[in-house]
Amino acid sequence: MSKAEASSPTGQWQLYVLECRDGALYTGISNNVARRYAAHLAGKGARYTRLNPPQRIALVHPFADKSQALKAEYAFKRLSAAAKRQLVAGGDLSDWLAARIAPPEPAQ
Repeated sequence: MSKAEASSPTGQWQLYVLECRDGALYTGISNNVARRYAAHLAGKGARYTRLNPPQRIALVHPFADKSQALKAEYAFKRLSAAAKRQLVAGGDLSDWLAARIAPPEPAQ
């Protein structure tokens, strides 16, 4: 995935997964994944990515709002490494999310 593909329209929140130098997957959320990835590469991101720089953006998935992105991040981080890799290999989190993250309540 290119950085251009990782940029989000008008600040849309996205979950992103980075593959790091040590082979681990790092997960986070941002409303501008390209900018956040650049920060990780520059050593200005999380402590983990300063020690194990990201090699590529493995997956990006958009969300309607920050709350939904945070819920998805929490659920994704609780998965085993093998389960994370399987989801990343599939390239789409839609089915997995539908089973785990409740849609937002409709406005009344």
